[in-house]
Amino acid sequence: MRIVRRFFVLIVVVGVAAMGGQARAEAPLSPLRQAVDNAVAIVQPALVQIHVVESYFREGRETKYQISGSGVVITPEGHVLTNHHVAGHATRIKCIFFDKEEMEATLVGKDPLTDLAIIKLQPATPRVFATVPFADSDAVRVGDQVLAMGSPRALSQSVTLGIVSNTRMIMPASMRRYGGMEMDGEDVGALVRWLGHDAAIYPGNSGGPLINLNGEIIGINEIGVGLGGAIPGNLAKSVGQELIAKGKMERAWIGVDVQPRLKGRVYDQGGVLVSGVLKGSPSAEAGIEAGDILLAVNGTAVDVQFAEQLPDFNQLVADLPIGGPVAVKLQRGDEALELTMTPIEREVLLKDEVELKVWGLTVRDLSLRMAKELKRKNTDGVLVTSVRPGGPAGAAKPQIKRGDVLVSVDGEAVTEIVSLRGATESLLADASDPVPTLTGFERKNGQFLTVVKVGLKDLQDPGLEVKKAWLPAETQVITRDIAELLGDESLKGFRVTHVYQESTAEKGGLQVGDLIHGVDDQPLTATALEHYEELPTLIRQYRSGTTVSLDISRSGTAQQIAVELVRAPKLDREMKKYRSDDFEFTVRDITFFDKAEEKWATAQTGVLVDEVKSGGWAALGQLSVGDLLLSVDGKEAHSVEDIEGMLKEVAAKEPETVVFKILRGIHTLFIELEPKWS
Repeated sequence: MRIVRRFFVLIVVVGVAAMGGQARAEAPLSPLRQAVDNAVAIVQPALVQIHVVESYFREGRETKYQISGSGVVITPEGHVLTNHHVAGHATRIKCIFFDKEEMEATLVGKDPLTDLAIIKLQPATPRVFATVPFADSDAVRVGDQVLAMGSPRALSQSVTLGIVSNTRMIMPASMRRYGGMEMDGEDVGALVRWLGHDAAIYPGNSGGPLINLNGEIIGINEIGVGLGGAIPGNLAKSVGQELIAKGKMERAWIGVDVQPRLKGRVYDQGGVLVSGVLKGSPSAEAGIEAGDILLAVNGTAVDVQFAEQLPDFNQLVADLPIGGPVAVKLQRGDEALELTMTPIEREVLLKDEVELKVWGLTVRDLSLRMAKELKRKNTDGVLVTSVRPGGPAGAAKPQIKRGDVLVSVDGEAVTEIVSLRGATESLLADASDPVPTLTGFERKNGQFLTVVKVGLKDLQDPGLEVKKAWLPAETQVITRDIAELLGDESLKGFRVTHVYQESTAEKGGLQVGDLIHGVDDQPLTATALEHYEELPTLIRQYRSGTTVSLDISRSGTAQQIAVELVRAPKLDREMKKYRSDDFEFTVRDITFFDKAEEKWATAQTGVLVDEVKSGGWAALGQLSVGDLLLSVDGKEAHSVEDIEGMLKEVAAKEPETVVFKILRGIHTLFIELEPKWS
């Protein structure tokens, strides 16, 4: 189950002045109010809103979204402690202090197993940051008054007051049955017992501190499930320190699944029940079996009678010496055994995803644990996590699907993403078109070959349609109903609804409301909506440049006017297009009809936004279909060719921001894109 995101929270309790007919002296502050004021004053300078552009991967694409959370500065150098689900997938991070100062930050390290992350503030000039100290969260008692601080729903900072209701809160068994509370495939409850409290928290509070009335951190708010839940400060502090020092967590892994002892049996020496042992793991190699009762590990007695005690055992295992011999005492039936195992380092379950545009795939390398979950012999290969519909891999026959493992490209083995990238670069080194590539992949027990046309197709110039003569005006059929209400049931033909400005029709004197009955003395017969093509078909039989005589009536008076026919303008489907794969949007040149419909001047320049991919940098910057793109970083765009050249120049320089000037309706806007270049 995915963790519900919680964003910043702070609603300061305000004393109400006595109100009446005349002013009175303010009542002295209560001890609680004084304590709240003092605690807030300590924490507020180190409290930050965190605005994140995060990446997720689906349908063969990396997509970006904006989320908000909270965090607290814990080192003078500017390290901020927050939740992994706030910053762990960050592409860009911006922090805002209580005085509205904004500052960029970078991700230092993340730990999905405890849902914690460290980001580092990046000030323009070096400075010393205000910090908040930690209290001993093991000393927290039920009933202690606490403050939850942060920015709920990305609002201004606030604080809520409550009490600790549970110091060892775990997820109920009904939730654990369906995988518990997972973060990137890791069970957060395996190590975390939350501090439950009733201080109100909302989306946006995630990562904000839970503090005592001394202004000290006792927890990091993470969840709201009726009660608020905070990761205990002692655990958060130790994880934060290791992430700062190493950029990752180093934990031991022995490959054993455990559960509380069964209720219907008597266990004289305590212990924990082994429910399963992974094949090839340190526990399996040591000889541990399902059904064993582990009594002691590395000299520490084990006692897990209740689910609340499982995190203690998991932490004991995580702290074992990696690569060193560890003694294990266990009970197997009536037999007492002493074994020795060698823990190995615990990898993250899910390695980072990447997008391979030229394949139309998102992929990740296999961790040891994931390989075991997939029942693979080793970690060789690249796991497909999503496929772009209609893309190179999705169009292959047989097509590559989510969950497949790529194992070879063009006859060469693929062991990880690095080797896949290398093979791809070699394939496309001198190619101008997609390259048919023999690709090997595995799906469950099957080993398959397919041909993938690796590469991106450029948008093709649609070419020009055969152009015919055109009357530069718009018309509607004079239906029988319209004719009757115009007072002459015999009327047939077309009524003029629009005359294009500065056109030959306007110069010839054609006006809106004119009724066209014939062309060059050839009468029109249209009387129903389905006859709408009669006039355009007749006009197309002429050559462009021909002058025709239109038989019209205007205000009941019959007359003839001469109009020169012109070459029909290009349609939007005929216009040249350009697709930016970096920013994920498509533009096309503007047509005569665009200018007419939008009432733009004849000399109007720019390119029209034809498509904006959701989750791309353009979408994140609020570019919309129908916008007229006028310039890029101050350089005017007159055509698609201009935009293509400008954006290729931008990609070569990889600036932090790119500014588009656009026309949206009657409003001119500047939008700022902030791409993360890879």
